[in-house]
Amino acid sequence: MQTAIANSSRTAGLSGIAATIPGRILIGLAATVVVAAAAHVAIPLPFTPVPLTLQPLAVLGVGLAMGPVAGFLTMLAYLAEGAMGLPVFSPTGLGGLAQIVGPTGGFLMAYPLVAAIAGGLTRGLTRGLTRRTPKFLAAFVAGNLAMAVLFLFGATWFMHYTHNSLHAAWIGAVAPFLPGEFVKVLIAAGVYSTLARVPRI
Repeated sequence: MQTAIANSSRTAGLSGIAATIPGRILIGLAATVVVAAAAHVAIPLPFTPVPLTLQPLAVLGVGLAMGPVAGFLTMLAYLAEGAMGLPVFSPTGLGGLAQIVGPTGGFLMAYPLVAAIAGGLTRGLTRGLTRRTPKFLAAFVAGNLAMAVLFLFGATWFMHYTHNSLHAAWIGAVAPFLPGEFVKVLIAAGVYSTLARVPRI
């Protein structure tokens, strides 16, 4: 009984913090730390400047957890941190503003929109639906559409920066990453749907 009361008080306290502007800012900054940590899980590929990272998974998580507006603003803050020279981007790049405008910059610049699409579309698909409607499906559809936007931005900027053909952009910025991104969407949708089923105290 006492444990339940303590858990309820703790949950109420966290909800109270999240409802304040300073609390939201702190949560957003904490989310940028998570994205930065995911960016440092990077595997460089010998044929392209675009590395394999866990960043897209973290960006999807931010959008799903925080919603479209907060997710968008959080990812803008992340880009601002990187532009100021903080080590939040993948260590395979130049860092700072040079990385944002470099060959992988299209992916970075798309992150706010990716988070907004993932969070907004998922909530739009599940709004007004019954509890039997799988939230996994909504998050999965939204996540794949968000990833399509990510690759559209990333490949377009890659072509612009490297002056390569569409085929070269497909090989260097899209095709090698599709299987991994599909798995990341599955993971993000699974975690979101699982946490959404957790009863609120």
